[in-house]
Amino acid sequence: MRISRDRFLMGTAKLAQQRSTCLRLQVGAVIAHEGRILATGYNGAPKGMPHCTPDVCNPSTPCRNAAHAEANAIAFAAKLGISLRDSVLYTTDSPCDFCAKLLINAGIIEVVFERDYRDQQPVELLHEAGILVRRVAILGPSA
Repeated sequence: MRISRDRFLMGTAKLAQQRSTCLRLQVGAVIAHEGRILATGYNGAPKGMPHCTPDVCNPSTPCRNAAHAEANAIAFAAKLGISLRDSVLYTTDSPCDFCAKLLINAGIIEVVFERDYRDQQPVELLHEAGILVRRVAILGPSA
């Protein structure tokens, strides 16, 4: 039985999430165009920087070391010269304010997420920018 694109792409975001090194919140992201994956990302330390550890990070406060999953996916695409115009972001968690602005400027036309981030203002910003935002419920770590 063939799974839906939503299930496939969110499942891939959830798989990327498992690579996260953030102790507070693990987030995964996939950027796709016409159902094909262009880039993936997960939150964690920038390349070459030390990963989060209990000695360095406090999981009860916002992480100051990790780059966000959406930003990492956009940066990967930019590094390889991959256009994200008219693409769709699948992310395990709705984006923060900074990432919402990056998504707008990158040309993303739709954001699909599973869990609400603590601040919903970025979702409103995406709506204002004309980006379609959908929340989907896909159960299980591998969907």
